[in-house]
Amino acid sequence: MARLLMEDAEWGFFELFVEAVRGRGGRKGRNHRLVLDGIFWIARTGAQWRDLPEEFGKWSSVYRQFRRWTLAGLWDLILDTLNESQAIPDQVQMIDSTIIRAHQQAAGAKGGLKKKVLAVQRVASRPRFI
Repeated sequence: MARLLMEDAEWGFFELFVEAVRGRGGRKGRNHRLVLDGIFWIARTGAQWRDLPEEFGKWSSVYRQFRRWTLAGLWDLILDTLNESQAIPDQVQMIDSTIIRAHQQAAGAKGGLKKKVLAVQRVASRPRFI
């Protein structure tokens, strides 16, 4: 699992942001680096939070910290800084399922799905003899 963890230089970049959004009250976080690695593992694999490996800690704790950072605006701050730093050629681009469109035939357009439903109904309603 060690090969999936971020390097020291990468952690040095993210550590500044994590400390900037840290809440004033409560106790200090145990290992933000490990939590961040767990969040990145979820993002890379697309797995559910409950499938997070034990090496990253309890999944509920990692998710809770992810949620706190999201509400504090950590991810927006990181992406804005990356865009302004000119470290990458263009703006950071992200793809998620909300912007990917399927072809109209994939949704059963022009009666394709309707014909299948009618065919299933015909088969299901056949008279049965004993």
